Amino acid sequence: MIKRKPGKAQNQESGPAGQFALPLMPRAEEAPAAPLLVAPAGRYSNYIVYVDESGDHGLETVDPNYPVFVLAFCVFHKAHYAQKLVPAIESFKFKHFGHDTVVLHEHEIRKEKGSFRFDDRLHKEAFLNELTEIIDISNFILISCVIDKARLKERAQLESNPYNLALGFCLETLFELVQEKVQEGYPTHVVVECRGKKEDRDLELEFRRICGGENRWAKQLPFNIIFADKKTNSSGLQLADLVARPIGLSFLRPRHPNRAFEILKRKFFCAGGRRKLGVDFEGWGLKIFPASESEKPR
Repeated sequence: MIKRKPGKAQNQESGPAGQFALPLMPRAEEAPAAPLLVAPAGRYSNYIVYVDESGDHGLETVDPNYPVFVLAFCVFHKAHYAQKLVPAIESFKFKHFGHDTVVLHEHEIRKEKGSFRFDDRLHKEAFLNELTEIIDISNFILISCVIDKARLKERAQLESNPYNLALGFCLETLFELVQEKVQEGYPTHVVVECRGKKEDRDLELEFRRICGGENRWAKQLPFNIIFADKKTNSSGLQLADLVARPIGLSFLRPRHPNRAFEILKRKFFCAGGRRKLGVDFEGWGLKIFPASESEKPR
């Protein structure tokens, strides 16, 4: 995988290259050329991060059908999240279920379990098309890491923890993003789903280790971890759940049609900012580890 040079992100939101040109932008292609910097209204940053995963992070056994672990960070401007995404998700649920207590889970939708039992194929396609449209028009920055577990085992790196490896990359890239937004002086909350007492304890320790200085800048990172119960009806966590698997499939089956990933390509943190969405995001917003030996550093 192409590596980027250490240091600050390319743009400090003073020019047209910054990601997230406007907090309430309805569609990526409608982004104005000049970005807008908005100072935090309170003691916290303007951004909120929702995290989910796809695949098993263990290395003892590797599923031949899905031998990867994917971690996805979805970064929202809070104004856009509260005023645009949440109402869109709520309206979608009222339309399809008559209430808003249903929690959208990619696995259950794909397998048609629980609340997601469709009348026929056309019903399912309409449901998926509408949900995909919500993701398409939602303004968020995507940071993700795909761990190739089979390659990791081949390199005898069994002591490595795929989750910790992915977490380190995503947090470092998130720091570059908040630097670009000139938000590094304000705490940003990173919301993850509870997995179990031991798993949550181990994750919190690793999170605090990385943010405490075990990163490539050897400095404190301004992030706070928040654990949310699996039953929490969070629009941000549900969106993160929906994007993680398409990222993994894009790596495993690069030649197969992947409509979801084609949309997500325009969301990744990238080298060229908003004017070059969907270009040069590998090694920036998307990290593949271990990298292919044929790939050269940037």
